[in-house]
Amino acid sequence: MRDATLAMESRDISRDSSEPLRSLQVVSLGLVPYARALELQRSVARARITGALAQDVLLLLEHPPVITLGRSSKSEHLIATQAMLADRGVELFEAERGGDVTFHGPGQLVGYPIVNLRGHRQDLHWYLRQVEAVLIQALQEIGIPAERSEGRTGVWTDGRKIASIGVHARDWVTWHGFALNVSTDLSYFDLIVPCGLSGVTMTSIARELGPDAPDLPEVARVVAASFGEIFSLEPSTLEAGALEAMLPAS
Repeated sequence: MRDATLAMESRDISRDSSEPLRSLQVVSLGLVPYARALELQRSVARARITGALAQDVLLLLEHPPVITLGRSSKSEHLIATQAMLADRGVELFEAERGGDVTFHGPGQLVGYPIVNLRGHRQDLHWYLRQVEAVLIQALQEIGIPAERSEGRTGVWTDGRKIASIGVHARDWVTWHGFALNVSTDLSYFDLIVPCGLSGVTMTSIARELGPDAPDLPEVARVVAASFGEIFSLEPSTLEAGALEAMLPAS
């Protein structure tokens, strides 16, 4: 399945408004190495596929510096040599998500929604537009005019890219997700051609709002609430330990 830009519908209007909202389990994980987070995503996704987990899950976290290569990555979009990456303490991973090369690091809110689209709409293009809508709404709430860029997946403000999106799905259950720059050190993006877009200017909430910028926990709260509204889900906090206890043994 490849990324595409389609007309977005803000939420699934087929849901009966008289029905109670289903739960969205929001799990805040703090700073987590990429390999560990990927293992957890896959475990949660397996549990959603089998039905061992009854509710959709949103993992919110930060990563130590890491560059990931999506299925569409081109070698020339990784500018840095292995020596340069080692010098800056940046790991490198290949990922099964869609999209090209991107960077994750401290100060960036990474969201991994594990969503069963059978309970929403079985359309990955629709899902991408919904995730964009989540971030656009959240950014607008904190005072940043956010938008799409025609033909390109992600979220932008005044021509600068502030959030990247790359997803994967199996049996209509999603993982991977979005990366929203909150107070990210943007110089790390000089190591790559972000998302394969030559000449793109990356920005962050801190750069756009200066001293008035909210911190990462507040941004995470706003994003979780926006995710619930766009996907017609009721966010509910779940501790990381409780989530792992719910997962079947590997």
